[in-house]
Amino acid sequence: MNALARLHGRLLREFSRRTTDLLRAALPVRLALPVIEPFLAENVAKEVRKDTLVIRRAGAGRVPGDAREILAAARAIDREFLARVGDLPVRIEIPYGRIEPLRLRRIELGLDTAHRVLDAWQRRRRAREAFAPGELERRVFELLRIYAEETEALSHAVRLPGLLAPLRARVARHLREAMTEAARTLARTPHAAGQNR
Repeated sequence: MNALARLHGRLLREFSRRTTDLLRAALPVRLALPVIEPFLAENVAKEVRKDTLVIRRAGAGRVPGDAREILAAARAIDREFLARVGDLPVRIEIPYGRIEPLRLRRIELGLDTAHRVLDAWQRRRRAREAFAPGELERRVFELLRIYAEETEALSHAVRLPGLLAPLRARVARHLREAMTEAARTLARTPHAAGQNR
C-alpha cells in the first residue's frame, strides 16, 4: 500500500512538473507563474494526500460508501490547504457543487484501480496483469484528465492579484490544456503504467 502511495505521489509530482514546463511556454501564464507556482505546489501536495487516502482505503478492502467517506475527508484536507495558502497572493473559494461530482468519479476510479494493482502485487504479479491491454494507461490518463477538470472548475474560483486578474480566464485555459497534454504523455510512460512492478 505504501509503495503504491509513494509511486502515485511521484506520478503526481512528475505530472505537475510537466504541466508547469508546458505552462512556461504560454506568455500570459509565464507572467502569472511566479505568483501561482507556490499555490500549484501546495495543490499537488494536497492531492497526493487525498489520493493516499484512496489507496489506503483500497488496500483495506472496499466497503459500500467508502468513496463518500473519502470525499468528506477531502474537504478537511481542503480546509488545511486553504489555511496554508492564505498568505499567498492567490485567493480561492472551493465550489464544491461543481467539483465534488468530478472528485467522486476520480475517487471511485482510483479505488478500483488501486484495489486491482494492490491485489496483483499481493499475488506477486505485475500491476498491468490486472488489466486488459492498454487499460491501465487509459485509467492513468482518465484519473489525470478528471484532475485537470477539477482544477479547471477550481480555477474559476481563483482570484489573482491586481494586474494579473484579467489574465485569469486565459491562465485557466492554458492550465487545462497543459494538464491534459501532460496527462496524455505521462500516461504512456512505463513508470505511470506500472511496468516496473
